[in-house]
Amino acid sequence: MAKELKQAEENPVALISEHVKSIYEVLVKDAFVQQGLDFLEQDNDYTTSEQIAITEIPAPTYDESVRGTDYKRRLIGYGLQNVTADRQGNVFGIRRGSGNGPTLVVCAHLDTVFPEGTDVKAKQKDGRIYAPGIADDGRGLAAVLTLLRAFEKSGIHTVGDILFGATVGEEGLGDLNGVKALFENNNDIDGFISIEPGSPERITYLGTGSRRYHVTYTGPGGHSFGDFGKPSAIHALGRAIAGISDIETPAEPKTTFTVGTIKGGTSVNTISASAEMLLDLRSVSPDALSKLEEKALSIMSEAADSENKRWDTDAIKVDIKLVGDRPAGSQREDSMIVQAAMASSATLGFEPVLNGPVSTDSNVPISLGIPAVTLGGGGAFGGCHTLEEYYDPAGAYQGVQNIFLTMLGLVGVEGVSQPLLPKR
Repeated sequence: MAKELKQAEENPVALISEHVKSIYEVLVKDAFVQQGLDFLEQDNDYTTSEQIAITEIPAPTYDESVRGTDYKRRLIGYGLQNVTADRQGNVFGIRRGSGNGPTLVVCAHLDTVFPEGTDVKAKQKDGRIYAPGIADDGRGLAAVLTLLRAFEKSGIHTVGDILFGATVGEEGLGDLNGVKALFENNNDIDGFISIEPGSPERITYLGTGSRRYHVTYTGPGGHSFGDFGKPSAIHALGRAIAGISDIETPAEPKTTFTVGTIKGGTSVNTISASAEMLLDLRSVSPDALSKLEEKALSIMSEAADSENKRWDTDAIKVDIKLVGDRPAGSQREDSMIVQAAMASSATLGFEPVLNGPVSTDSNVPISLGIPAVTLGGGGAFGGCHTLEEYYDPAGAYQGVQNIFLTMLGLVGVEGVSQPLLPKR
């Protein structure tokens, strides 16, 4: 069994059933489907211009409203029905199928990691476009729009419904709040595709979960010499960091931790009255993440007790606040949504690759047992989450062609194929 699994991992195409292969053989021969694929190639330059325009609208996490308003206008302009923005700021509309089919979500995220005031003006050099957020997730947002246009231009009638749109709060401490709200408010979603920068070959189908804490130690403080003997908030923080750094985690399932930032103290000759840190805990396994979290919480509490015991006091207090909760999740390599993505990639002449677990909007539906994948919108890119982020649009249309075919296989094309995605 282990040997068979290893072979499947080395050759993902082997996971595609004959039934799924036959569906894609039929789809790719359909004249309307070919018209959609051709349109996506022809639309590449316009898609890039739209990507630049969207990127140049600042959208820090929790401040995506201006970009969201612009995106809503674009969705309406391209013929999407019932386009609305919810209380969180997610923007979605629906393209109806013929009825009785599944409902598929296709989306990207509006927010970027860059704070207010960041220069997001695009600059072009040697075929590349440089701008913070141009790839992550400017490419995803532009991809959703060109896909919508491809459906409208080709006149394809699907069996299932497609929700096109964009979420908020995907990055950092946004904590996937947009996609969480989407699934809290909609119980009829059968499948989910998130678009991020990346190539047509790569398929993300596993979600790395994370728990993030803001931890603050406080105490009386004082002068380093005159008040020596009082406990230090920084020393308590140091004890916590030392304890966390010694935690042993399993290699499989991969489980990790890091203290990402620390702050505290007033001067070199002051006993610190306050010290704080941000702690990130991750795993693809909910159980492993829970065990790691339990150990870390215990260590952080014990650090305050140890510092108090050292000076025979109870003055040091610790405040532990959960500031991030991204659910972990997994699904089978041969699940229908993964097979559809692989078959689409293979049909276009690529060799599909199943990615290891990462954290994307797909985490939430996967954790809920709803089929989901994150696919690449096409185009080369680099420097994500830095001021030197860039995107190269050459051949980028291949990414959206792959997503287009994946969508068609999942929702079905009227008179051509039945949906591969089951209704829940």
